[in-house]
Amino acid sequence: MRKNIVAGNWKMNKNLQEGVALATALNEALKGKTVNCDVVIGTPFIHLASVVNAVDTAKIGVAAQNCADKVSGAYTGEVSAEMVASTGAKYVILGHSERRAYYHETPEILKEKVQLALANGLTPIFCIGEVLAEREADKHFDVVKSQIEASLFDLSPEDFSKIVLAYEPVWAIGTGKTATAGQAQEMHAFIRQTLSAKYGKEIADNTSILYGGSANASNAKELFSNPDVDGGLIGGASLGVDKFMPIIEAF
Repeated sequence: MRKNIVAGNWKMNKNLQEGVALATALNEALKGKTVNCDVVIGTPFIHLASVVNAVDTAKIGVAAQNCADKVSGAYTGEVSAEMVASTGAKYVILGHSERRAYYHETPEILKEKVQLALANGLTPIFCIGEVLAEREADKHFDVVKSQIEASLFDLSPEDFSKIVLAYEPVWAIGTGKTATAGQAQEMHAFIRQTLSAKYGKEIADNTSILYGGSANASNAKELFSNPDVDGGLIGGASLGVDKFMPIIEAF
């Protein structure tokens, strides 16, 4: 059965000391609590090893926010999937709209990153989603389908079954706008249908699909109550335990 997941994406926030303090505080808040979802935090690269050591990794999974599309070599400033895995991190966020937009990550680059992440035992949290102009032009289903097909559909069924998807309507990230629960469910159901056509109903039914896009304590419960929404990829609200815990507890 697919997992419910609440994943925090810290983006480029928190220095090392602040990040370790936040992870430690979240670890304390989860002590002795039974939650109905897996909890993941996506930290900057330099935090990974320290945060892994600061938390109970049976309760909190740690994610990198990216990895390189190369195995190793003369790629100054890059961090490989093997390096990420060596810190004890178990997840990597790939294909985030900010990486696609600001750093021009193409479907082909992302295909390489996904394969390297899987080869190093990492679980990719793979982001897909449309910008406002694409939604207003009624192209949102086509855009999301092509993003999935171009980067993931070369994977074997066995490898695809290790992927977590995160649907993020780009027009709702950091804008305060949120897709309605109905819009989220409609897209998540479409994604699952797309997966089913390629990999069959069993794999589609067992793929966790998260919603990302200004999810917060006030709307999480409504979003997560949808049958095809399996949790959230949370941005700003993951930067404080007081805001993040109510989202985790929405399950």
